[in-house]
Amino acid sequence: MPKTVAEKIFDSHRVDNPAGEMYVLGLDAVFCHEITTPVAVNDLVSRGKDRVFDPSRIKVVIDHVTPAKDSKTALQGKILRDWAKRNNIKHFFDIGRNGVCHVLFPEQGFVRPGSTIIMGDSHTCTHGAFGAFAAGVGTTDLEVGILKGVCAFRYPRSMKIQISGTLRKGVYAKDVILHILGELGVNGATDQVIEFAGPVVEEMTMESRMTLCNMAVEAGATCGICYPDMTTVDYLWPFIKDEFDAPEAALAYYRKFLPDPDAQYNSIVEFDVSNLSPQVTFGYKPDNVRPVSEMEGTPVDQVYIGSCTNGRLEDLRVAAEVLAGRRISDSVRGIVSPATPETYRMAMEEGILGTFLDAGFCVTNPTCGACLGMSNGVIAEGEVCASTTNRNFYGRMGKGGMVHLMSPATAAATAVAGHITNSKLYA
Repeated sequence: MPKTVAEKIFDSHRVDNPAGEMYVLGLDAVFCHEITTPVAVNDLVSRGKDRVFDPSRIKVVIDHVTPAKDSKTALQGKILRDWAKRNNIKHFFDIGRNGVCHVLFPEQGFVRPGSTIIMGDSHTCTHGAFGAFAAGVGTTDLEVGILKGVCAFRYPRSMKIQISGTLRKGVYAKDVILHILGELGVNGATDQVIEFAGPVVEEMTMESRMTLCNMAVEAGATCGICYPDMTTVDYLWPFIKDEFDAPEAALAYYRKFLPDPDAQYNSIVEFDVSNLSPQVTFGYKPDNVRPVSEMEGTPVDQVYIGSCTNGRLEDLRVAAEVLAGRRISDSVRGIVSPATPETYRMAMEEGILGTFLDAGFCVTNPTCGACLGMSNGVIAEGEVCASTTNRNFYGRMGKGGMVHLMSPATAAATAVAGHITNSKLYA
């Protein structure tokens, strides 16, 4: 029987099939951070089950509020820190070594094609960029995953999104996914796995593919998946070189997770992005999307560049190209947060951070804080933030604030102008 990527992963990881379409999958990894995991840990401890299924397959980071901003967030970090120590969890990334989870864990080589991953975070779907099945889960499922190394899911329905054409100058992966969200709507892929395919995806870097998959959940998808290819292998090669004789051998192995040519999809949607222009959100839903040109002149108070969506080196490079030799508007606060210490270091060595500082940006440590309005960039009531993050819900970055989502290039151009503007004006 022909299968999609998700169906192949489910069938290869099935531990049990207790009822109908419900599958219990063995997990290759459980990712954890200090916002959602302490609740699960405390419950397990209270039940006398303070143990983990496999310390080597649990990866832990403090990333949402780092360093701690108050006693409550300090306690969250302490719970996680003590739990990791008690259970001999080797891969624990504390302050100084930590970074945004969905950037840090791939950077550490923890994600492989065909693998299964859960985390108590909705943007876990980011890791599908590597051809993995990665899903955000609630506290109960997280507890079971930590304790038993399994998680239950319905057998997947898949949607294929075929992206063709050639991206114009000044248009990036963030613009592509925003456009797709605008067309699909926030419920357009509910309870489905999205396979992103086509020549545009094939030409994307791993960083861009992660941006694409990161926002699949904003259409209601369980996971977004890109097909593993030589771009995937090249990214992973430092971590897998002892497992294969050559990159070609790794690719041959990973190709078994590609969909069969006659695989059946719930739907196939095609997008030609040849004429796509930079995109931006309005309102309070990720599918409230229109071209930047239609929002031209909208004033902003803050510009934020970072997050698991657009805080990688590739994103910082693009923004720095726009900012080079320019200063941001006196009416704007600019904040940039490199997503990991490695990203920070490389951006510093390349002079990118200097470009941001010269332009008037505040450069912060790696953190998720501003994205969900917890620290390092919270906006006040009535303020507007142009952001490279993934959600524009009401109050997302601060009570009563407005968030406009956009690419790093558009965000940088907006910072210079002091209002939303088309990044092509500064290309």
